Amino acid sequence: MKHVLLISFLVAFISGCASSIPAPVESRDTQPKSSRPSAAPAVNTAKNTSGDWRPDTYIVKKGDTLYSIGLNLGLDYRELAAANSIYEPYTINIGQTLKLNSFKKEAANEVNTTTYENEDGVIISPIDTDSGVTTSASQTATTESNVTPVLSTPKASREPYSQEALNRKPVAKPETVVATLPKTEPVAEKPATDTPKTTKKSAWSWPTKGQVIGRFNGSKNKGIDIAGKKGQAITASGKGKVIYAGSDLRGYGKLVIIKHSTTYLSVYAHNSKILVKEGQVVQPGQKIAAMGDTDTNRVKLHFEIRERGKSVDPEKFLPQN
Repeated sequence: MKHVLLISFLVAFISGCASSIPAPVESRDTQPKSSRPSAAPAVNTAKNTSGDWRPDTYIVKKGDTLYSIGLNLGLDYRELAAANSIYEPYTINIGQTLKLNSFKKEAANEVNTTTYENEDGVIISPIDTDSGVTTSASQTATTESNVTPVLSTPKASREPYSQEALNRKPVAKPETVVATLPKTEPVAEKPATDTPKTTKKSAWSWPTKGQVIGRFNGSKNKGIDIAGKKGQAITASGKGKVIYAGSDLRGYGKLVIIKHSTTYLSVYAHNSKILVKEGQVVQPGQKIAAMGDTDTNRVKLHFEIRERGKSVDPEKFLPQN
């Protein structure tokens, strides 16, 4: 009986100890790679470096025309029409979405050119960063010429004593031969020439002569008004491409718009006669129109500069008159 009780006690004790042992934990490192959860995809935080300021799309509002949209976005209305499959007479509808992606690519190509114009109209050229780092061949030769190698051979040797050696005439001591490299004159650096920088004021010229009778205020007057005589020459304020020549924009009369870059446009309004055609490339000072009074109350030129579609004060760009 005692043996039975002892065996029962041992069995119960062993069972209690076994139940208190913690369950094994499987390490994640031992899992096969195929069963591991994949990492979350990286989020692309890269910014748009196309250099273009326009939105991807434009929704047509009441009062818009293809011409006014082109002016406000700095675009040729014909290119805008072609990009959106709009044909003459260029009818658009309120709520219509116009795509602008193709013009972003155009701006990106302009930014990646070797020389380009920045936002202030300043011509920028890349700097050669290697010019001050590498050592030219002439500099290397000059450095080497400062080292003077001396020939140390042949060396003298001691001869055993003998009467013959004692009676022999001494040999003249050889002169130490010094080898020198030909002198290389250091290359004189050319003095830096002071090249005048192209500032935004020197990049523009006055489109005509006359008194400024209306100044920019950003709301009622989006440019300046210059008085003059009917037929007086109106000239391009800078090099560019004529993207509009006509009278379709209400309040501007006979109008010429020149595109200078993806950033800047210039506007010449109220002309009596237009002398250029759309698509024509004009040079600074080239005659593009004759002053008039179309769609206004007196003879004058209304002149605007648009920066990224927004009117800016032309007098801040023009040289002192």
